[in-house]
Amino acid sequence: MRSDQSVARDNRWVPVTIVALAFAALGLPDGALGVAWPSVRRDFALPVSGFGSLILVMMGGHLVASLGSGPAAARVGSGRLLLWSNLAYAASAFGFALAPGWWPLMLAGLVAGAAAGLIDAGLNAYAAARFSPGVLTSMHGCFGAGAMLGPLLMGRILEQGRSWRGGYAVIACALCAITLALALTRRVLDGADRGVTETALPSVPRLAETLRHPGVWLGAVLFCIYTGLEATPGRWAYSLLAEARGVAPERAAVSAAAYWGSMSVGRFSWGVVARRLAPRAVLRVCLACAPGGALLVWVGSDGPLTVVGLVVLGLCFAPVFPLLIALTPERVGAGHAGHAIGLQVAAAALGGGVLPGGIGFVARYAGLEVLGPFLFVAAVVTLLLYGAVNARSRLKPPPSP
Repeated sequence: MRSDQSVARDNRWVPVTIVALAFAALGLPDGALGVAWPSVRRDFALPVSGFGSLILVMMGGHLVASLGSGPAAARVGSGRLLLWSNLAYAASAFGFALAPGWWPLMLAGLVAGAAAGLIDAGLNAYAAARFSPGVLTSMHGCFGAGAMLGPLLMGRILEQGRSWRGGYAVIACALCAITLALALTRRVLDGADRGVTETALPSVPRLAETLRHPGVWLGAVLFCIYTGLEATPGRWAYSLLAEARGVAPERAAVSAAAYWGSMSVGRFSWGVVARRLAPRAVLRVCLACAPGGALLVWVGSDGPLTVVGLVVLGLCFAPVFPLLIALTPERVGAGHAGHAIGLQVAAAALGGGVLPGGIGFVARYAGLEVLGPFLFVAAVVTLLLYGAVNARSRLKPPPSP
C-alpha cells in the first residue's frame, strides 16, 4: 500500500485544490448574509441593530475557535480539522434555514462563526507555510468567488418571491457537497501536512514566547481594523442601497455581489502581479487608494456612484489580507508564524464582528448613511497602521527556535 507521503508527492496539485475549494466554501454563506438580513429582520420583527447582535455572536465563535486552531491542527491534522469544520459549517447553514425563531438563529450563527474560525485560521496558517504570496493571494480569490455567488444566489431566490430560508438550504447542500469532496481527499492533505512538517517547518515555540515578539500585537491591531473595514461593505452595502438610497432590491443584490466579485477578480489578478512586484509595494498602493473608494461610497447618493466606490474598494482590498498573512513568517520569524497567524485571524474575527456590528447599533439612531464616513475614516486609519507595522518589520525579529 502506498504511504501518505508518496500520495502527496504524486498529487501535489491536490492540496492546492483542497485549500482553494475550502476558501470558496468559507465565502459562500458570508456573502449571502447581508442580502438575506432585511428579509430575516422582517420575519422576526427585529430592529436594524439586530444584525449587529448576530454579527457579534458569530464573531465570538470565530474568535475563540481561531485561537484554538493551531493546537487542533497539530493534534488531528489539517485534513481532518478541515473536514469536521466544514461539516459544522454546513450544519449551521441548515440551522439558518430551519430556525423557528431569533434565538435558534443566533445559535446557528454561533456555530457558523466557530466553524469559520477553525477553517479560516487553519487554512491561512497551512497555506502561508507552504505556498508563495502569489498562490496564497489567488486562493483568497476563491473566497471572493464564493462570497460573490452568495449574494447573487440569495438575491435571485428573493427576487422569485421565495423565502431566504430556501437560499440557506441551497447553500447548506453546496457545503455538504464540498465536505464530501474533502472527505475523499483528506488523506492527501494530511500526508502533505506531515511531509512538510518533517522536512521544512521549524520547531514551534510556546505561545507565550510568540506573544513577547515586538511586532505580533501591532500586527494583530492592524488585522483587527483592516478586517472590520473589509467586512463592512459586504455586510451593509445591500441595506444601504435598498433601504436608504431607494435602489431596487435585485439591483442592490447585484451591487453587493459586485463588491465581492471585484475583490475576487482583484485577488486572482494580484496573484499574478505579486510574482513580479514586491508585496509591500502592492500593499502600499492598494491601501493608499482605498480611501478614494470609500469617499465615492460616502458621496454617492445615487446607486451607480456607490457601486463604483464598492468596486474600487473591492479591487483595493483584494490583495491586502492574503499578503499580510503571507508576509507574517518574514515579519515575525517562521517558527512564530503559526501562533502569530492564529492571533491575527482571531483579531481579524474581532474586528470583522465588532466594527460591522457596531455600524448596526449606530445606524439605529443615525441612519445607514453613517456607512460612508466610517469606511473613509477606517481606510485612513488602516493606511497609517500599515505604515507603523512596516516600519516595525524593518527591525530584525528575534530568531525562531
